[in-house]
Amino acid sequence: MKKLLVIITALLFLGQVSAQSSQKEKSEKTTMKLISPDAYTTFKVNSNLSMYRVSFKNQYAMEVVGHLFIPKSFDLQKKYAAIIVGHPMGAVKEQSADVYAAHMAERGFITMAIDVSYWGESAGEPRNAVAPDIYSEDFSAAVDFLGTRSFVNRDKIGVIGVCGSGSFVISAAKIDPRMKAIATISMYDMGSASRNALQHSQSLEQRKKLIAEAAAQRYVEFTGGEIKYTGGTVHKLDENTHPIQREFYDFYRTPRGEYTPKNSSPELTTHPTLSSNTKFMNFYPFNDIETISPRPLLFITGDQAHSKEFSEDAYQHAAEPKELYYVPNAGHVDLYDKVELIPFEKLELFFKKNL
Repeated sequence: MKKLLVIITALLFLGQVSAQSSQKEKSEKTTMKLISPDAYTTFKVNSNLSMYRVSFKNQYAMEVVGHLFIPKSFDLQKKYAAIIVGHPMGAVKEQSADVYAAHMAERGFITMAIDVSYWGESAGEPRNAVAPDIYSEDFSAAVDFLGTRSFVNRDKIGVIGVCGSGSFVISAAKIDPRMKAIATISMYDMGSASRNALQHSQSLEQRKKLIAEAAAQRYVEFTGGEIKYTGGTVHKLDENTHPIQREFYDFYRTPRGEYTPKNSSPELTTHPTLSSNTKFMNFYPFNDIETISPRPLLFITGDQAHSKEFSEDAYQHAAEPKELYYVPNAGHVDLYDKVELIPFEKLELFFKKNL
């Protein structure tokens, strides 16, 4: 009998230790630290906002890092609608994602710009790897984080995807009904862009050549060779530089939008790894896009944007409620940061109506 009591006591003790350990793991899974925007953004943040560096784990136990913006006027004993913002492919949160997050916070939302995995401050090796399914998962993980904050109404969470993140948030929303309203800005369908290029200008033979190059590079890296990078924005302009590359250069390679994370270098920013870039060719975000209905979709694109074909394609295949909105006299990169062109009033009305 005495032996049985010892065993029971030991089991109870172990159970208590396990519970405490589990609680500690949960508390360590997220962090939230007040920061000054001066060192973290490429633009001036309104002094009426508090900015936090937050981190949390996605479903694959990878750390995702974001910037959380909260109006100082908010009573954090109450619950508010929230919006998650994703950056363009190859960018980081400190650039256009923070622009959208900060301005939408000024309009009465709790907002959070995130770095997708393998980019910026978020986890993932090798750096700059292409993993569209994990990128999409990061947005669901952001919902996990916001939906468990005491000051967020988990039934009122929306998402904004800028450029490549437009396709990632659509991919995420198809299987995550907690995203109640979805808006995209200057969207790129990263799958179609990789398979077909703009205006379907890439032939099947050209696509197969890219696939073969990436496959050969896998042997190099598997045997310890140097990682190679591809795509992204050029570092110098000359008389032969394509107008679209000039458009990106004006943002990513000038003080207007240049930002180099601590774990990267100016030579590597915007460039995905060559061996992983073909992962986009298996990415079909617009398949089953109609199943997001009846949650609303808003596609915003410049009427001069080289990328508007992707917003038009998504709109065509989506079910109601949906809207395709053209910003007059705006190009693709214009809507990254030119606040005089970005239709924030449109976004405010969309989210206030639907969240």
